[in-house]
Amino acid sequence: MTLFDWLALGLFMLCWLGYGPLLSVLARRSGTLNDDMLVIRRVWMTAMTHREIRLVDSQLMGHTINSGGFFASTNLLLIAAVASVLFGGEQALQGFASVGADDVPTRLLEAKLALMLVCLARGLLDFIWSIRQLNYSLALIGAAPEVHTEADRVALGDAAANLLNPALSAFSQGVRGYYFALAAAAWLFGPLWLALGVAAAFCLLIWRQAGSPAARAIRSARRLLEP
Repeated sequence: MTLFDWLALGLFMLCWLGYGPLLSVLARRSGTLNDDMLVIRRVWMTAMTHREIRLVDSQLMGHTINSGGFFASTNLLLIAAVASVLFGGEQALQGFASVGADDVPTRLLEAKLALMLVCLARGLLDFIWSIRQLNYSLALIGAAPEVHTEADRVALGDAAANLLNPALSAFSQGVRGYYFALAAAAWLFGPLWLALGVAAAFCLLIWRQAGSPAARAIRSARRLLEP
């Protein structure tokens, strides 16, 4: 690997590992979409405890589980495609390199594919854990008893939100893996492309969290819903 490869890879790791802490800082200062959604889901789960029939809540959860399953299936197909090239032997690597990737030694090409595979594998694990937690949340909604005091409703809503929020946070992390996998794929065309790809993915993610129209709309909704 050249010095430029190491520098681009270092930038990739910095953005990948630093995204979460930076998001926490932004959440404390001006708010982020994910942080606002934590509050909105807590309000949702509290509202769920006031409904005698929770069919709508179950349908919404089922839709979310289906979305997680779709992303997980797609992720698995991408992992299989990358792994087939990475572990397919010299002929598979040479055939892949001939379609337009940067002319690099085999070991470096393997490293580039491995980085993509790691991003996708991490995303798959996040999706799997998200789906499991969503199923737990669905069971909790179905098992929620009739409660007659506001304190009990708030406590039950908090318990459900404390299960639902980590589930959808894991879902978001899985989706984030696609962004970084695309940035890793740019490395196939050279270190400059890796640096540009990860910088673009990082900036896009931050903008969508803090400055996009969706983030502003959710922030306004949070102000209305937050007690």
